[in-house]
Amino acid sequence: MRNQFASIIKPTFNFRSLQNQTLTVKIVAIILGTCFLTLSSYVVVPMIPIPMTMQTLAVTLVGALYGWRLGGITIVAWLIEGALGLPVFNGGSGGIHRFVSPTAGYLISFPFAGMLMGWLAEKGWNGSRILLAFIGMLISTSICFLFGAIWLSSIIGYQQAIALGVMPFLAGDIVKCALGALTLRILTKNEKK
Repeated sequence: MRNQFASIIKPTFNFRSLQNQTLTVKIVAIILGTCFLTLSSYVVVPMIPIPMTMQTLAVTLVGALYGWRLGGITIVAWLIEGALGLPVFNGGSGGIHRFVSPTAGYLISFPFAGMLMGWLAEKGWNGSRILLAFIGMLISTSICFLFGAIWLSSIIGYQQAIALGVMPFLAGDIVKCALGALTLRILTKNEKK
């Protein structure tokens, strides 16, 4: 009897099979992914010059769940939405000017971070191997810090970029990476390896 109920509540959708889906399913996945990325932008802790959001968590999850190709396309689509002025970035902002603001380096890093996490997930650094998923998310998030700090240093100098654009976020991003790995574990635990 227990197995009957388990089969009823067991998810039937396999995130790793997105690459094999129809174009329509992929387009719906991209739309849902950009909505998830937008929602993550609305969770904001105001800080100067860079606000803390849940974007790095969302970017790595989209990459891990969608794979490197579809994840990268989804993140780029979200960036295009923002560049066109849709209110998809932190605090509901949007516009091409966001790509020359202090947060531009982080925005530019997101497709690379998501694609790296997607590639790692395809190689087994996913929810079935939670420690590797956590490490993969840390590595991918580090790309965001690298791009963000390089861009920010061109505005406020290297030391200030590290002090204001990296250090305040380290502990929070470690927690977000752990949360991301746990989320992957939960979402993919019933998938065949």
